[in-house]
Amino acid sequence: MHQPRKQARQARSRVTQTAIIEATARLLESQGRNGLTTNAIAERAGVSVGSLYQYFPNKEAILATLIRDKRQKLLKGMQQAVLDTQDASPADAVEALIRAGMMHQYERPTLAFEVEYIEQRLELADETAALAEEMAQWVLATVRRLQPSAGLQEARDVVAITKGLINAAAMAGEPDGNALFARARRAVLGYLSQMPET
Repeated sequence: MHQPRKQARQARSRVTQTAIIEATARLLESQGRNGLTTNAIAERAGVSVGSLYQYFPNKEAILATLIRDKRQKLLKGMQQAVLDTQDASPADAVEALIRAGMMHQYERPTLAFEVEYIEQRLELADETAALAEEMAQWVLATVRRLQPSAGLQEARDVVAITKGLINAAAMAGEPDGNALFARARRAVLGYLSQMPET
């Protein structure tokens, strides 16, 4: 669903495809989803509409690729947070994961807000579920440092709690992440501390 027409393999093709994706991101930030057309994307990317259609069959495929790119960046950030905090305290490791999730939102907040809206309309539910499951697998090792009896469901819950708080803050237009980080930390650590004994 919503796949590129072809995968860019040569350096020049990759540059063009990247330019199209970044142009889409910048238009979403400056004009929102309502002003987004393939003509506007091509003009912003500095390519012809014909060139754009060589890579993407329609606007939805461009948006889906942008969403996938952002998801991969989020996942890599979370993976790096886990790897970087193996020698840190369990609470510090949880904080690093929360910050990685927040960076996805606050690095480019307008884009993140637009993408969140668009993602719901592109029917990418299966991909979203697969990403959440992969995140939970990475989160599990950190969660178990605080609660050794935690399982995959608890890791899924931590992902869902954090994502829900981040999305709610974005929808409310929360200007920075300091208060959000404190709430997310309390929610995650509180949830884990309340796990029943096994």
